Amino acid sequence: VVGSLVAVALGVWARQHVGTGVAVNLAGFSSGAAAKAWLGSAALVLAIVQGVTGRMMMRGYADPVTAVVHRWSGRAAVLVTVPVAAQCLYAFGWSGATTSALLHSALGCLFYGAFVTKMLLLRRPGVPGWLLAVAGGVLLAVLAGVWLTSALWFFAGHGLSF
Repeated sequence: VVGSLVAVALGVWARQHVGTGVAVNLAGFSSGAAAKAWLGSAALVLAIVQGVTGRMMMRGYADPVTAVVHRWSGRAAVLVTVPVAAQCLYAFGWSGATTSALLHSALGCLFYGAFVTKMLLLRRPGVPGWLLAVAGGVLLAVLAGVWLTSALWFFAGHGLSF
């Protein structure tokens, strides 16, 4: 329920907020869009590491290093998404201009709702491992959807430029 509230609250705020149209650039990137595409790609790679290490832990093939890599890759993945989300919300708000933009807006809000849900499940005693695996899989799938509706579009149009 809390995760759903987070997703809806972000969506409502983004819908009510009028985007400034101003994209803030990060040092080292040619544009705000390039920064978002590369940071989003880094988040997706880290989330894939999460998926692989999570599966290893579920199958019993993990050593203590795997658990550390799992935890820190997840933390890093979410931290990398924060400037991207802030940029999207500030510069654009909610967009329904195209089907892809609408899907991107919805998936972006859903990502943070899914993240909150997974974090709350981790702290709840007695949660079965399969449920954590499903929550992690949903989180990875949603992030992949966000990437497909944004970074892939950027790279297809601009190449692998910074």
